[in-house]
Amino acid sequence: MMTGKVAALIGAPTDIGAGARGASMGPEALRVAGLERALIRQGLSVVDAGNLSGPGNPWQPPRDGYRHLPEVTQWNHALFDAVTAQLQADRIPIMLGGDHCLGVGSVGAVARHCRRIGRPLRVFWLDAHTDFNTASLTPSGNVHGMPVACLCGFGPDGLVDLGGAGPALQIGDLRMIGIRSVDRQERLFVHEQGLDVYDMRLIDELGMQAVMQAALAGLPDDAHVHVSFDVDFLDPSYAPGVGTTVQGGPTWREAQLCMEMLADTGRVASLDIVELNPALDVRNGTAKVAVQMVESLFGKSTLVRDRLLQPLPGP
Repeated sequence: MMTGKVAALIGAPTDIGAGARGASMGPEALRVAGLERALIRQGLSVVDAGNLSGPGNPWQPPRDGYRHLPEVTQWNHALFDAVTAQLQADRIPIMLGGDHCLGVGSVGAVARHCRRIGRPLRVFWLDAHTDFNTASLTPSGNVHGMPVACLCGFGPDGLVDLGGAGPALQIGDLRMIGIRSVDRQERLFVHEQGLDVYDMRLIDELGMQAVMQAALAGLPDDAHVHVSFDVDFLDPSYAPGVGTTVQGGPTWREAQLCMEMLADTGRVASLDIVELNPALDVRNGTAKVAVQMVESLFGKSTLVRDRLLQPLPGP
């Protein structure tokens, strides 16, 4: 439970960085699915700041390796300012996407806020993809496949230097969970840069508990934890309403355990929910699943015993 804290919902209704239309409807789908009520159940007060506005999707081919770069930059500038304002008001910003190109503005604002106040940052990127493409590596030009690279300094100046002071993140600030689809050239670049990636093979081999223990190791006591939750992190059998489904994702309980262990830190202080595409969903089911995951992230647990107790005794 997070009694006394205030969450601010920020809608970013755009699919400007994606390869499929429909993520622009994500914010309303999350609201309809009961996100605000779920957060209130976990002790949060909620302020809905409404939706940001920005340019429409021109649906054009790539230019110099990027699709819709001017429009992507405008949306991220608006989001950067909105997230910064909520952080300065001591609220928990929750960005309702929209596609994952918006991670540049959201995570960028959080990173620069943490830098200003001298607080360590740890970003957990829950995703089927590493999103570490560049203009020279991308097969599509879609910027929703590039936000991590941009945040780490590999991208156009308008995104890399969003908010000033150069790249928002250092490689060591990131933990990537659930990865299972990486473009060939992107894979080489990820290895070169040394990203901390916990892919599905590792989860298969070690289990989600061990993976999350490793990802959370060394978390500073005063860390700001930001979770960037791409709904395609989930296996599509639970979450079909995304534009980039990849089979073989975390099971329901694995995903819940991931969220619960993040909640156990008591340090989750900002969140993105992205890539929900109601046009590909069935009766808003994926939005409902996303809301359930977010409720676990903020304290709901299936456990009926105190986490601090010893394991239950045998017969």
